[in-house]
Amino acid sequence: MAAEEDVKQRQIIENRARNISHNVRCTECGSQSIEDSQADVAILLRKLIRDEIKAGKSDKEIYKKLEDEYGETVLYAPKFDLQTAGIWLSPVIVGGIAAGIWAYQKHRQRTNVHIMALNLVRGVPLTPREKGTMLDILTPPPPPRKWW
Repeated sequence: MAAEEDVKQRQIIENRARNISHNVRCTECGSQSIEDSQADVAILLRKLIRDEIKAGKSDKEIYKKLEDEYGETVLYAPKFDLQTAGIWLSPVIVGGIAAGIWAYQKHRQRTNVHIMALNLVRGVPLTPREKGTMLDILTPPPPPRKWW
């Protein structure tokens, strides 16, 4: 009976250790978790994690200790702060600026300045027919499409 409980306890420790090890980056290889790496530092970190679990530490405490000793880059899930927010949001901001520039250029293509000036000088809006004639005369032809 005691042997079964001991086996279950070791299994729980092993599962927790593997779970934590999958979320910690190997400081030597950088592209693998310490669970997958066979580097000396990864082996030592796996042993450290198991020792901390046996000492009764929570997963959060173990992650905090690893982060304090090896830096934030050792964890695969970095904290969300102002710097990481800037990194993640910069493509959205650049895309929004590009869309705004594109929309402004499209608006300027559709708004003919000459017709607006003529409306101001006359003081009376153009009739639809006059407006159509002015647009035909003043609107430059679209640039030819280049196919290369």
